[in-house]
Amino acid sequence: MSRFKAIDTPMSGLKVFELTRIADERGFLSRLFCADELRPLGWAGPIAQINHTMTRQQGAVRGMHFQHAPHGEMKLVSCLRGEVWDVAVDLRCGSPTFLQWFAEKLSCENGHALLIPEGFAHGFQTLTPDCELIYLHDAFYAPDSESGVHPLDPRVGIDWPLAVGEMSERDRKRSLLDETFRGIPV
Repeated sequence: MSRFKAIDTPMSGLKVFELTRIADERGFLSRLFCADELRPLGWAGPIAQINHTMTRQQGAVRGMHFQHAPHGEMKLVSCLRGEVWDVAVDLRCGSPTFLQWFAEKLSCENGHALLIPEGFAHGFQTLTPDCELIYLHDAFYAPDSESGVHPLDPRVGIDWPLAVGEMSERDRKRSLLDETFRGIPV
């Protein structure tokens, strides 16, 4: 029996996972990763890096981040505490869903995770205070390949559920996409 139920989204390769929980009076056990079970569902590589974020303020936005090839990365994102609105934007050159976005509420309570393939920008907004997320990456962080999309870029038009609160200076200063942007190769 698989511990992961995959739900396809309108964007190729982007999936929501419902994590199966084994629960009793003490609480529950939930498997966050299993290479054998996730490989047929889209996870292609090893886990190269695991990151843990804590965002204190409700309404804060982190993102929209990605890495250029040859350091493009796939991410598996889960929420350990609180609730976030997790967003992925398709930046793949030639994709039929280019510059479209998809969002999913992630929380400890709903047990959802988002599998974000290479070629997508990723970010989230905290819907509650004190949110903690864990990210599993299939590639190492490469500072020279890092980039991002401004979270309020009108060309993408993300409809954030709350007024945007805190944002890092780096994300706030990102340039808006111009009409010449045609995507990133994957």
